Amino acid sequence: MTQLASRQANLGTETAFETLAKAKELERQGKSIIHLEIGEPDFDTPEHIRDAAKKALDDGFTHYGASAGQLETREAIAKHQTERQGYDVSPDNVIVTPGGKPVMFFTIMALIEEGDEVIYPNPGFPIYESMIEYMGGTAVPMQLNEETGYNADIDKLRSLITPRTKLMIVNSPNNPCGSVIPEADLEEIAKMAVENDITVMADEIYKDMYYGDDVEHVSITKFPGMRERTVILDGFSKSYAMTGWRLGYGVFPDFLVEPVTRLMTNSVSCTSVHTQMAGIAALEGSQESVKDMMKEFTIRRDLVVEGLNSLPGISCPTPKGAFYAFPNITGTGMTSQEFAEKALYEGGVALLSGTAFGVYGDGYVRVSFANSRENLTEAIERLRKIL
Repeated sequence: MTQLASRQANLGTETAFETLAKAKELERQGKSIIHLEIGEPDFDTPEHIRDAAKKALDDGFTHYGASAGQLETREAIAKHQTERQGYDVSPDNVIVTPGGKPVMFFTIMALIEEGDEVIYPNPGFPIYESMIEYMGGTAVPMQLNEETGYNADIDKLRSLITPRTKLMIVNSPNNPCGSVIPEADLEEIAKMAVENDITVMADEIYKDMYYGDDVEHVSITKFPGMRERTVILDGFSKSYAMTGWRLGYGVFPDFLVEPVTRLMTNSVSCTSVHTQMAGIAALEGSQESVKDMMKEFTIRRDLVVEGLNSLPGISCPTPKGAFYAFPNITGTGMTSQEFAEKALYEGGVALLSGTAFGVYGDGYVRVSFANSRENLTEAIERLRKIL
């Protein structure tokens, strides 16, 4: 039998989808499951966005498009990013991708060779580590500490940098912790990147998801020397409840535009064109749906945090962004994996072990509060029973 390439052993997975499959199987067996495992808004894509996609199909947007994305889509994204970031973003630096993950894939594929080091958040989105190792790079975890609001210790982060450090990944607001990197820390990270000639990938997919009307998103690209070395990863999945549409984009520095466009051509040819037309409608249309969603998430966040903190052996800080809680469960005497399995098989609550997000996630679980208030309340009571 033909053997797989050895690098396949380095390829990880996203546990949310594995847990979802287990939960669905239990539902097929007749068990009631409350889904708090999957990271997607439970709202419908706004009607005006759906209508734009239908019109695009009727208007003949059913053929191949440019590998980097339709010009009108890149122009709309560039205008949106210019308004949000406070500096001019050119459509020439925008590449539209089928979801946000290709921006991670292509950035790491274009930059990382055997032995190159990449600093990444841990706990963090599991695909970072998976792709670094798949490309033969060395994944260097930047530990996010509960004591510092699930952020890195800046002095310890500085000590991780070596002459082999080629890329650093930052994610704020953070998945799975719901934390936000303080502006002063972002500035220090920017200085490190410039001083050591490190490229940065800033995962900003949750940039619309902050709690508090007075909180503004701060991108690492606002600091001197960062625009020419930073990849901004963004997309439509979270802000506009468009996870299934597979529509993301990257804002790439000049030196990465051509190689990443070539990777698009070699891999997926282009992103679905009628979907891109829906993306334009999302950016140029009313933003009330985003605001309404965050008002509801605020209520749910408070409900979940209060509920989790009322459970024996559990303490839960209040998330500042995204739609995840990351409670400390060490007081239960269980490991993260034991807790997640007990919650699913005995309590009928699907959530994720903190170790799904890296070694430093042990002692925690991730709870997505993208579910109804009624279901969230029921989930807390089910966890109370098993504890």
